[in-house]
Amino acid sequence: SGGGAVIRPSTDLTVYLCREPVDMRKQIDGLALLVQEAMELNPFDKALFVFGNRQRDKVKLLFWERNGFVVWYKRLERERFKWPTHLEGTSVTLSGQELNWLLDGYDLKAMQPHKALDFQCV
Repeated sequence: SGGGAVIRPSTDLTVYLCREPVDMRKQIDGLALLVQEAMELNPFDKALFVFGNRQRDKVKLLFWERNGFVVWYKRLERERFKWPTHLEGTSVTLSGQELNWLLDGYDLKAMQPHKALDFQCV
């Protein structure tokens, strides 16, 4: 099946999930400004900031790494990310493991994953 090496954030980082949908055209500066103004956090902290679009089929992660920002982007082909609605606040704190479950398609409340997709190029 379609397994393989994937770049994933470390599970020992603090993860902040922006509750509100974000325009995925935003780049590093726009996302860092959202961290400061909407989430009232410091984008230079040793933390990972997670943003999703309104349709919940795209996610961007922002991280300050020593001398520059890193942005990680994922687009789902069929399913939707299950944004945690059972948690309260402008931003939600997740563990690194919960973030990986979210990226894998788990509903963090029900712990039900997406089906794996296996596309073939023709």
